[in-house]
Amino acid sequence: MQEVILYVILGLGIGSIYSLTAQGLITIYRGAGILNFAQGAIGTVAAYVYWEMDVQHGVPFGIAFAAGVASSIVIGVVTQVAVIRRLRRGSALARVVATLGVLTLIQSVLEVIFGDNVNAVPSELPAGTIKITSTIQFSASNVILVGIALLVSIALTLLYSRTRFGLATSAATENEPAAEALGWSPHTIAIWNWALGSGLAGAATILVVPILQLRISTMTTVVLAAMAAALLANFKSFIRTFWAALGIGVVESLVERYVSVPGLGQAVPFLVVIGWLVIVGRGLPTRDFILSRLPSVGTGKIRWVTTAVLGLIICFIVPGLLVNWQVAIANTFAAALILLSVVVLTGYTGQLSLAQYTLAGIGAFIAGRLDYWWHLSFAEALVLGVILTVPVGLAFAGPALRTRGISLAVVTLGLASAVEIVVFESTGNWAGGYIGTNVGNVSLFGYNLSPILYPDRYTIMCVVAFIIAAIVVGNVRRGRSGRRLLATRANERAAAALGISVAGSKLYAFGLGAAIAALGGILLAFQNTNISYTGFTDFASITMVAYAMVGGIGYLWGPLIGATFVTGTLGSQILDTIAPNAGNYLGVIGGGLLIVVVLTNQDGIAKEQLRQVAAVKRLVLRGRPPALNLRLSRGRKPRPASWSQGSLEPVRAAPRTLAVESVTVRFGGVGAVSQLSLSVRPGQVLGLIGPNGAGKTTAIDAITGFVPTNEGSITVDGHEIGGWRVSRRARAGISRTFQSLELFEDMSVIDNLRAACDRRDWLAYLTDLVVPRDPPLSQEAVLAIRHFGLDEHLNKQVSELSYGERRLVAIARALASAPSILLLDEPAAGLGFGESSELAGLVRQLVDDWGVAVLLVEHDMDFVMSICDEIAVMDFGKKIAQGSPAQVRADPAVIAAYLGTESAEQEPVRPVPPMAEPA
Repeated sequence: MQEVILYVILGLGIGSIYSLTAQGLITIYRGAGILNFAQGAIGTVAAYVYWEMDVQHGVPFGIAFAAGVASSIVIGVVTQVAVIRRLRRGSALARVVATLGVLTLIQSVLEVIFGDNVNAVPSELPAGTIKITSTIQFSASNVILVGIALLVSIALTLLYSRTRFGLATSAATENEPAAEALGWSPHTIAIWNWALGSGLAGAATILVVPILQLRISTMTTVVLAAMAAALLANFKSFIRTFWAALGIGVVESLVERYVSVPGLGQAVPFLVVIGWLVIVGRGLPTRDFILSRLPSVGTGKIRWVTTAVLGLIICFIVPGLLVNWQVAIANTFAAALILLSVVVLTGYTGQLSLAQYTLAGIGAFIAGRLDYWWHLSFAEALVLGVILTVPVGLAFAGPALRTRGISLAVVTLGLASAVEIVVFESTGNWAGGYIGTNVGNVSLFGYNLSPILYPDRYTIMCVVAFIIAAIVVGNVRRGRSGRRLLATRANERAAAALGISVAGSKLYAFGLGAAIAALGGILLAFQNTNISYTGFTDFASITMVAYAMVGGIGYLWGPLIGATFVTGTLGSQILDTIAPNAGNYLGVIGGGLLIVVVLTNQDGIAKEQLRQVAAVKRLVLRGRPPALNLRLSRGRKPRPASWSQGSLEPVRAAPRTLAVESVTVRFGGVGAVSQLSLSVRPGQVLGLIGPNGAGKTTAIDAITGFVPTNEGSITVDGHEIGGWRVSRRARAGISRTFQSLELFEDMSVIDNLRAACDRRDWLAYLTDLVVPRDPPLSQEAVLAIRHFGLDEHLNKQVSELSYGERRLVAIARALASAPSILLLDEPAAGLGFGESSELAGLVRQLVDDWGVAVLLVEHDMDFVMSICDEIAVMDFGKKIAQGSPAQVRADPAVIAAYLGTESAEQEPVRPVPPMAEPA
């Protein structure tokens, strides 16, 4: 028991380090709404300044400490003003990648100046020992660190809850325009928060490096554990973060002592976070999850002639090059494969994973150990390494099913760190450890490809492997599976509402990405006869995302551009050719260029190059884009006249009745919907009206599965669907629109419609790898195009349309999924009188001719009264009336809900003039 107490106390010291680091993270996050991945690097600058002054030149502790903290503050403020402030309207991905760029730049500069040596730093804290019993004694510095961490937590809590600065920070984070209206400058507030957070990072690093020793990557690793503690506190509560950090430290200390698996203790923070996210995470984002513009995505079109010519030229040139150039080219194409996996995962699916280089290492580890144990051929080890890495990628996808964005980035980076510590750095015989793994000769189909004897052949194999993988990824992009990935990336809620399995799309992307990354990792590793896995670090995973962003995270050409910034590739070779050892500055160049690219062109270098090529082609060819083929799924071509003119027979929806019985939805202790009962029948429109906040949209969310119900039942033709997922309800014929439209903004109109009418079979995930099929539009989709007059807009991006046109696209997309029951959430919001009247006629015609059952939520009473067969009224979550439009309009309860009841001291409210009866 005494030993347990001792390790608990030691764990408190570790936890205090995590706490001090996490407080700076939360400070910046609260003030700027961004998770600063460069926090550890900024703190490390302070430590090196302090070490240089105090240890190397004998400057007094106080002066050296102040200078170190000041250097961190300066770097933090410069980062905010020069980088983050310029990205305040950029995508969340761009802001996160910008901090990765700062991290890469700082660490690369420090490495150039100080090297990657470990430096001992003496502690200025009291060096005494506290003795409890004869066997329980520990350093006084641990207790002091815990006390400092607690005091900092309390001080920050008081600062942000009791001062004008704290209130201004909260206001600016929640609503910048409102804060400005109150006289607070969000930019000034952000600068002060960055200064405070960076100063805390510097002070914490100086205090803890005597314990951890000073090395460039030390604090970056500590920051990962600190992120875990901050994540448990939702990046808000300083006190909660303090206790979470102490708890993580204690568990880590006990696991290190009593569990025999080396390194498992250091993986504890990330295992804790994964467990926490499984408990509190959500399968789909909430209604207030805001999506910002993501980097653009290429078409995935393969230019076969260009690809073949370039491939042949490279294969022809390689044999005549010097060996160092051949190796550099091989490294470039192998690294490009890993970046290509980032394109699939982050570019196409929007999942910010910081573990792709680790997955590449896992592929190399599996292939290397199989070769070593079973003496397999290279081809067998390669295939098994790629295949067996896929389940690991699927395991990494687990957190992605319950979280997204920054939380997902933290967890995947944590998983990468755990694998690095437990597997790659293991000294056990099973892993090879620091000794590495000896592998046999590389040959393929009996052809010797030894990188030692025939480096040109090995290089050509890497080139061919990348071309094949790029073709596969391009096939996926152009197929049905690619549209599912893009829909998931653009808007998970809307994708699920169309019947797309968001979880299936994410699993597929993680699995495919893992396979491609493993291929790249194996090709990198087998260039040596002895494979060392220690080079597959978590920091390298970070830089891979950064370089993918530089090249173009949504383009097949981008990985080759980004790969040139990886150490040992063509970028290093070119720099070393220009000047000796100039390749050492590649990280500095890459980090700086990443920041420039994020600030000026988030789409990457590849997009700009393709734009220039397209401009030249337009000047030379002056051609026109091919016309779209709107073939029906039955092979018939629609006649030119519109469906509303009777030229095409309408599709009759399968008649289904939706019944909602006594449904109740509560959020905590608040009842959003209470005992709601409705019946939506084929060929009829049921209006659902009520004041703002009455619970109308929550009712639609409950019917479609976006929020769980606490009581009641939801049935379709008598079959209970209350336990079904959103996508399953959609495939059962329930479709909806959203208040905020939630279209796939970075897709064209026709791709929005294709995403709705594509078949949902799993086979497409396999067939698209080889032959992408683009099936004809369904008859429902073609009729929706004609019905809403979208013929001229099919090639346009959704973002190019007017607001009224976007409203029509939203309804057309819902109809393209061939629904039996259509839920329209404020379809006329923001439209003028003429547009609203025209839309009302179109919706009524759909109901009469298609036989769709419609539930309409709308505030425009003219719109509601003109098309509804029956109207239900909600107020404060309860249904207060239901009947025909005339009955509802005259109901006293409805009048009171909309106009308020009369007061004895107020003048009577004048009634609203009666509306015209529907035709």
